Amino acid sequence: MGALTAVSILFAAFFVLLFAGVPISVSLGVASFITALVFLPWDDSTYIIGQQMNVGIESFSLLAVPLFIFAGNIMNTGGIARRLVDLALVAVGRVPGALAHTNVLANMLFGALSGSAVASAAAIGSTLHDRQRKAGYDPAFSAAVNIASAPTGLLIPPTTAAIVYSTVAGGVSVSALFMAGYVPGILMGLVIMVIAYVFTRRQRYPKVERVTVGEGFRCLLRALPGLLLIVVVVGGIVFGIFTATEGAAVAVLYTLVLSLAYRSMSWASFTDVVTRTIVSTGIVMFLIAASAGMSWVMAYTGIPGAITDALLSVADSQAIILVLMLLLLLVVGTFMDITPAILIFTPILLPITEEIGMDPVQFGMVLILAMCIGTMTPPVGSVLFVGTGVSGESIERVVPKLIPHFVGLVLLLVAVTFIPALSLGLPGLMGLLE
Repeated sequence: MGALTAVSILFAAFFVLLFAGVPISVSLGVASFITALVFLPWDDSTYIIGQQMNVGIESFSLLAVPLFIFAGNIMNTGGIARRLVDLALVAVGRVPGALAHTNVLANMLFGALSGSAVASAAAIGSTLHDRQRKAGYDPAFSAAVNIASAPTGLLIPPTTAAIVYSTVAGGVSVSALFMAGYVPGILMGLVIMVIAYVFTRRQRYPKVERVTVGEGFRCLLRALPGLLLIVVVVGGIVFGIFTATEGAAVAVLYTLVLSLAYRSMSWASFTDVVTRTIVSTGIVMFLIAASAGMSWVMAYTGIPGAITDALLSVADSQAIILVLMLLLLLVVGTFMDITPAILIFTPILLPITEEIGMDPVQFGMVLILAMCIGTMTPPVGSVLFVGTGVSGESIERVVPKLIPHFVGLVLLLVAVTFIPALSLGLPGLMGLLE
């Protein structure tokens, strides 16, 4: 009865505050404190919640989050997006609907470098928007392709989503999570490309003029320094040369030197990058601190165990449990961003998946992919709003074009959930799984 009371108070308070317009981090903290007061005296509740919030962000590995945010912000203003678009255009320029495929490939490359779906949607979308319009592409279709492909960078490493999940899940290997993200991330891009190919074949969108070998080589050379960041950072982390936090510091230094070499960053733009990094870091860290308080309340009142027992008693089939979990995550993704969703639902769902035999690394990929889909769906999809804003199209026109992508990505999510090799195969081959 204690767990039932606690879960009722906790989530009722959280959703009331959330729908009242209170910021999600504040809603988490206040809901946790209210629930703690039901079971503990005022002094104990105040002390313990405050202590747990402090402990939640007192982690060396979490230092990687602001550093990767900093590196991503530097890339946004460092002239890297244009070089990646040119390289992607060389790679897929002869395919029907080449600019749509260029958008997908450029988002995969830039998203992997920046680690931000919103940054990818803004940078790549704005770079290709005028070119697509002049080529006769339907702006709503172009926006849909950009929105659907921008979140691929949340799966393809290096990604802060994997670092946050690793911390919340109790030290799941960041190296294993990074390697696990490659296949689902690449498959996500390929699914969107296939759907775009079918549409562009019907519309007879043009190919791009053939590029000479020399021009293609020059595009590769211009983009190669940016691409090497993935090799340096991910390779260094996976092979134990440095930790994820040290890799993030290397990423900051590398992107800063690269931007200076490109002469694309002024002192004014650098101060703007620092300011945006400080603001983003404050938001993320306060979210993590507040969720640490909520995690303690849930553990103290036995909420995860009670939810696990209830779900296992209702459904004795592993397949049914996984389908129910996917439905929950897809619904959650429609109104919650990826970081708070990971922070809130990892402590609840991870014990259930471990009980039915799912590896924590695989669950991390399922969770992140489900939240990637959520970023492109209304009513609170952050990438949806950025993508439509860049294109100048209304959400009402773009959403119907997104439906085929949504269906394809949901099918991919089901595949990643029920085929462990899609996420565990690569880290398993590299000996990164425990």
